[in-house]
Amino acid sequence: MDLFAEEKKPDIKSLPLAVRMRPQNLNEFAGQSHILGKGKLLRRAIEADRLSSLILYGPPGVGKTSLAFCIANITKAYYEAINATTSNVEELRKVITRSKQRAASNRKTILFIDEIHRFNKAQQDVLLPDVEDGNPILIGATVHNPYFSLAAPLLSRSLVCELKALKENEILTILSSALRDKERGLGKLKIKVEEKALEFLAKICEGDARRALSALEVGALTTTKSKDGFINFNLTVAQESIQKKAVVYDHDEDGHYDTASAFIKSMRGSDPDAALYWMAKMLYAGEDPRFIARRICILAAEDVGNADPLALVLANAALQVSEFVGMPEARIPLAQAVIYVSCAPKSNASYLAIDKAMQDIENKKVQEVPDHLKDASADGQALGHGKDYKYAHDYEGHYVKQKYTRKAVKYYEPTDIGYEAKIKERMEKLRKSVK
Repeated sequence: MDLFAEEKKPDIKSLPLAVRMRPQNLNEFAGQSHILGKGKLLRRAIEADRLSSLILYGPPGVGKTSLAFCIANITKAYYEAINATTSNVEELRKVITRSKQRAASNRKTILFIDEIHRFNKAQQDVLLPDVEDGNPILIGATVHNPYFSLAAPLLSRSLVCELKALKENEILTILSSALRDKERGLGKLKIKVEEKALEFLAKICEGDARRALSALEVGALTTTKSKDGFINFNLTVAQESIQKKAVVYDHDEDGHYDTASAFIKSMRGSDPDAALYWMAKMLYAGEDPRFIARRICILAAEDVGNADPLALVLANAALQVSEFVGMPEARIPLAQAVIYVSCAPKSNASYLAIDKAMQDIENKKVQEVPDHLKDASADGQALGHGKDYKYAHDYEGHYVKQKYTRKAVKYYEPTDIGYEAKIKERMEKLRKSVK
């Protein structure tokens, strides 16, 4: 068997559009300018053919497989691809043996391992000696943070690069290219495309180019031609192709701000059902879960405050958990936080208090710190700093009446609602207990 003979390639027409449209060079590659822009380290390494092993991580459909294929095409290396979910040590050893035989004829091998985080430590260890020698050149792809999912020895021998979700304009570029390309794309088909349809796919695919291209192909190939012989790819076809309806939610226009406003006001108004409805709309339309989580955190502090201090704790936990687990699971901790904050007793006393204090700082003469509160360390003691300061813990109830500003100020006015009622009661008792 000739190991160096070209494998029989499938007819390009039979391959999915997303595979056919894989970039052949870096100039065709859309997105990831933070690692592939002019002068960036990874681009320089690829163009100079000095690439060591590489770990690519990021969400689905952002170009991990395409980049590996592109690198192999640019460097003229032999490309072998395996998937860690179905591979084993025996297959790894066979691949490594073949790469060594190619190396004897001065031909490099790029070994692409998809979902490399699925390999256990023993399987990763099999790769180490040959990866260190640069043969084969490993390109691993994972949706998980490799610093948590891969063995340290393998990471230390690899360049780690994060690929980010594609922006809407980048998805539009890819879709437009597929429609124009007559060799690999849909350029030979007579297609009339509504701009709104492409914009919808770019938004709803959540940065996943593969998903957008698949929807475009399904719609184009399954839609009956009209009388003029054209395929009309409109918004309705786009919705059917990706099995999602369009929601009026322009990220930088009224649809966005009106929905976010309704979401916030529903939580403030203690209506968890309405708040969940507006959040579901935002998530369905592809809103960044972090935007939603930040709104919950702000409202927990501004509109719940000390009436239920746990609301802010739970909101912050939802923010952190949603970033860790990602969508679609992030909807669950976000929903828990929305329900809790919506149902919590409400008080905006903290919000009003800090705004009053800020107004005083902005509009009135700023008070000097009283001498007894100043730092008494170093030379300050000689100036009388800290003199006559009363240490609260030395007094009954750990409270002592003492001036903390030169002129009295009053900002925080606790309500009679929730836990804040207890705060109000305690503060009134403290003030009455000391004459």
